[in-house]
Amino acid sequence: MTNSQNGERGDAVSLCGIIDEKTHRLIARVYFADTDFSGAVYHGRYLEFLERGRSDFLRCIGVHHSDLLNNDEGALFWVVRRMELDFKASASIDDILQIETQLTFVGGARCMMSQKILRGDDVLIEAEVTAALINNEGKPRRFPQNWKESFGALVVSDSD
Repeated sequence: MTNSQNGERGDAVSLCGIIDEKTHRLIARVYFADTDFSGAVYHGRYLEFLERGRSDFLRCIGVHHSDLLNNDEGALFWVVRRMELDFKASASIDDILQIETQLTFVGGARCMMSQKILRGDDVLIEAEVTAALINNEGKPRRFPQNWKESFGALVVSDSD
């Protein structure tokens, strides 16, 4: 992946992960703040790891949250409309995790993503997420055409 393809700004190219064969991969370390009193990752923190995966997936294809706030059509926002999680195993402090994100559907103003959090080959979390684009009045906003083109090239189908 070239720097221009990943949509990253500045020198921190590797911070947003990579897209390889329609799958975005982001590496994250588990820190003390991610864990509960037992030393395992607190269940709510997995939502934050998944959010980083989705945000950096968008960043890799050139969709930046800061641009959404400052555009000609008024502020736009990504919202999670639905999320289904399957907790399979837990992570612990200092574990290196990989967050994988794939687009499975793109509509006019919403998309669906399949996500996984892995430690090595072990799948810890599986998630199905429906996200939508809204304006500052909370009304759905259609994806810009250039986004639909970028998204369309990355949608994973059953035949992939």
